[in-house]
Amino acid sequence: MTRLSVNINKVALIRNSRGQNLPDLRKVASDCESFGAQGITVHPRPDERHIRYADLPILKEVVTTEFNIEGYPSEKFIQTVCQVKPHQVTLVPDPPGVLTSNEGWDTIGQQKMLIPVIQKFKDQGIRVSLFLNAEESLVEAAKDTGTDRIEFYTGKYAQEFPEDPKKAIQKHVNAAKLAAKLGLGINAGHDLNLENLKYYAQNIPNLDEVSIGHAIVCDALYYGLKSTILMYRSLLK
Repeated sequence: MTRLSVNINKVALIRNSRGQNLPDLRKVASDCESFGAQGITVHPRPDERHIRYADLPILKEVVTTEFNIEGYPSEKFIQTVCQVKPHQVTLVPDPPGVLTSNEGWDTIGQQKMLIPVIQKFKDQGIRVSLFLNAEESLVEAAKDTGTDRIEFYTGKYAQEFPEDPKKAIQKHVNAAKLAAKLGLGINAGHDLNLENLKYYAQNIPNLDEVSIGHAIVCDALYYGLKSTILMYRSLLK
């Protein structure tokens, strides 16, 4: 079954808005796991507008399922992640100041840069995933970087899903089949929600994990956090 990793960036954003420790990220992470989350994801950014670098070792102490840290591999990011040693690091090509992750790596043009970075994490026993657009050429080049997994950017899929689900997912299906053939694990994330998640999970072969944050926090405003996580888990069965 595809694992659900809950991204708690938006919870940290709420906390930071008042300058206090409310909500308490330690408790939220632990509660998400007790409610059914099979992993916790965070994405520290240079301005630390939500998750702060100081949060990472604290969360590592309490996460009992799987801790996934996303981010751009700056020197600070690499050094901190290697110290914290999460179960997985997901490398995202975000330039400073970007609002949200909206495209994947160019694993062809940036391959030489990615290879030594990925090796640094693997030397520390950290599984590496590369954020990637669902293009077969990029998947093939990702294999040569030494990464363990890829994470498909699903923003475009989510945008096109209401009009034509089959067309929206086709590139992802093709890219996933190639990834499996190459021995790459497959994750996915960005704008997956209660409407489009089940179709995606049912049609993508060998889907290991989805990372969802914004939609879960929005749905939790209406359904509550526990009920929302259970709803998302039910779509992945």
